[in-house]
Amino acid sequence: MSRHRSRHRAVQVLYGCDIRKTAPEESISQYYGGLYTEESEEDLEKDPFMEELVHGVFNRRPEIDKHLDSASENWRVERMPAVDRNILRLAVFELLEAKLPAPVVIDEALELARRFSGEEAVPFVNGVLDGVRKQISAAAS
Repeated sequence: MSRHRSRHRAVQVLYGCDIRKTAPEESISQYYGGLYTEESEEDLEKDPFMEELVHGVFNRRPEIDKHLDSASENWRVERMPAVDRNILRLAVFELLEAKLPAPVVIDEALELARRFSGEEAVPFVNGVLDGVRKQISAAAS
């Protein structure tokens, strides 16, 4: 399973959690159930990286949202489009975890924004993530 594909799946699951106000386990289960009926009749392989991302975002959401609030001028997190909000949450989680260089995390988020939200969301996502990246760098110094 590619990490890129896992991030796609994570955004979809996080969006489901956000819109339906469900716990991660329920949304993950619903996601796998949807794949099962859409892709094949065989049991699908679990995606541990996607699940790690979803649980990580969910567990650190107050901290993540605080970063988003302070980095997004004139936009409260709850007023952001749901897709963009969850792409940003995923990317901020990965920035906080610092397992990948920040430019890689931001590039992945921009690809997710292009795919799920549209080209018009790319500058917004890029600007907010650049602000968060600067906050995290300043805090680490």
